[in-house]
Amino acid sequence: HAEMAKLRALPWDSVEARARGTTVTWRKWRGDPAINAYVDGWIAPRLRERFDIRLEAVDGQGPEIVNQLVIEQEAGRGRGSASLVWINGETFANLRAESLLAGPWAGVLPNAAYIDSASPIITRDFEQDPAGFESPWGTVQFALIYDKVRTPNPPRTFDELAMWIRAHPGRFTHDQGFTGITFLKMLMYARGGGVQAFAGGFSEARYTLGKTRVFALLDSLRPSLWRSGNTFPPDVAAMHRLFANSEIDFSMSNNQYDVMNKIRQGILPATARALVLRDGTIANTHYLGIPFNAPNPAGAMAVANFLLSAEAQFEKQKPDVWADGTVLDVSTVPEPWRAQFATAEADPRAIPRDTLARYARPEVAPQYHERLSTDWLAWVRSASGDRQP
Repeated sequence: HAEMAKLRALPWDSVEARARGTTVTWRKWRGDPAINAYVDGWIAPRLRERFDIRLEAVDGQGPEIVNQLVIEQEAGRGRGSASLVWINGETFANLRAESLLAGPWAGVLPNAAYIDSASPIITRDFEQDPAGFESPWGTVQFALIYDKVRTPNPPRTFDELAMWIRAHPGRFTHDQGFTGITFLKMLMYARGGGVQAFAGGFSEARYTLGKTRVFALLDSLRPSLWRSGNTFPPDVAAMHRLFANSEIDFSMSNNQYDVMNKIRQGILPATARALVLRDGTIANTHYLGIPFNAPNPAGAMAVANFLLSAEAQFEKQKPDVWADGTVLDVSTVPEPWRAQFATAEADPRAIPRDTLARYARPEVAPQYHERLSTDWLAWVRSASGDRQP
């Protein structure tokens, strides 16, 4: 990490000067057309025009990023295949454990001054201290999605939701992916004494107790779930389709603004609305890391700094762009952006920022998510007579 230490000591304009004329390869999730359009069609041209940086976004997420870097480390490759990676949670934990990230570097970015450092959601990544090895660039909060015409008085707590599911058999489900497991993890918090009962690292005893309560409720709700809980939609996109076709009455998303984006794309009906439960919904932040063998750390830092600019953060939050939450304290950003952020909050379909903050709950140690995911899959298989979900 000698080069990183050198860069950290330089004035920022010298870092930008080193980034000029270079290419930055960014390994990131490429599964959402809206995100790809923002990165390829809005971010990339501006980096080219203003900083003479060519941005190349390539596919890769989570375990793939970890595996790729482990392979490169074992092969003794001095120059890696990417200079920037999109990470959080268990991926960050694994990369740090294997010393696969360069740093610290995030604190030297000029735009880091505007980050909302009072938010526990941004300053901790699944209870881990980012320690300058990753820079935040977006935040999301789980929300249920309902139709205000079909369900004018939606349930507001997990207890009310359980009652609603029993009263409306076949009309509720969750997906098999990250979002569905996040829903179950919130249920575990709600039934297990709140997030504070699971804080402070992974505990086998606390997990066993939490898991027992989650699966007891799932067992009792199973006959009332969509398709009697024998099968679950593979992902959020499939759940959105079921919801739009009126086959189920709730969808869900890890992004509180997703509903506005999907209405504009014609995927969800115009009467769809987002809802945060009063037990609390999980919020988390996504970050950027620089691999230990990044061929272009100066370019990576320049890109990360631009992604933290008020301009890039505001664009990203627009419902017709990505609808991804900002990591900035919008009361501190320079004008005209401060006024623009304030106007954006006035969208009647958006959950107000103070409501989101009141019900936001942090992520706990990544092992809780991993274990719940494994145990839930086993539960589906055992209870559906080995019919695969």
